[in-house]
Amino acid sequence: MAQAPILAASILAADFAHLGDALRRAEDGGADWIHIDVMDGHFVPNLTMGPAIVEACRRSTKLPLDVHLMVEHPEAMLPAFAQAGADSLTVQVEAVPLLHRCLDMMRRLGLRTGIALNPATPVAMVEEALAHTDLVLVMTVDPGYGGMPLIESVLGKVQRVRGMLDEARLSARLQVDGGINEATAPRVAQAGADVFVAGKAVFGYPAGIEAGLHALRASLQTALA
Repeated sequence: MAQAPILAASILAADFAHLGDALRRAEDGGADWIHIDVMDGHFVPNLTMGPAIVEACRRSTKLPLDVHLMVEHPEAMLPAFAQAGADSLTVQVEAVPLLHRCLDMMRRLGLRTGIALNPATPVAMVEEALAHTDLVLVMTVDPGYGGMPLIESVLGKVQRVRGMLDEARLSARLQVDGGINEATAPRVAQAGADVFVAGKAVFGYPAGIEAGLHALRASLQTALA
């Protein structure tokens, strides 16, 4: 069963010239987590942030830092991100052949654990690790760039992962990332997601960051009422 919804504001869409201010506004506007996408230019085509940005975010907000490693060989990077102030790390199942060992490394570093799968990756890839993680991230777009529309067929995958978690009576959170806004969030919530990563719908919202978060929260409350 899905838990109370969590809004994770993705800084991929933030103005990096005013990042500290953007984070404070997200915190004031009701964000639950700050989501940080790390891309290496190899696992995905884009190149983004590293531990220095996580450290800067840690100085600017008290909110949990939810770091998604879209990188090759993420296990080599875990200590650096833990030291920088990450609260949770999510790795791509496609990039980690020894997933249980990687999750164990995260726990020994004092981190919450997460596993992610791309839209075309079958849910069977994460089935054996569900009991060993705190979060499952179903990507609702192909990763690499922000602002892409949600892939409609992935809603069925969200439902299947929710069913697997419920059948095993596991408390892991079910996160979605990609194309999340006030129109799509209610639909993925009804499919079983309970953590919603939103970038453009927060930091690019026409009426401002706080208004974007309020609109997302209201859409979820209506859908889950």
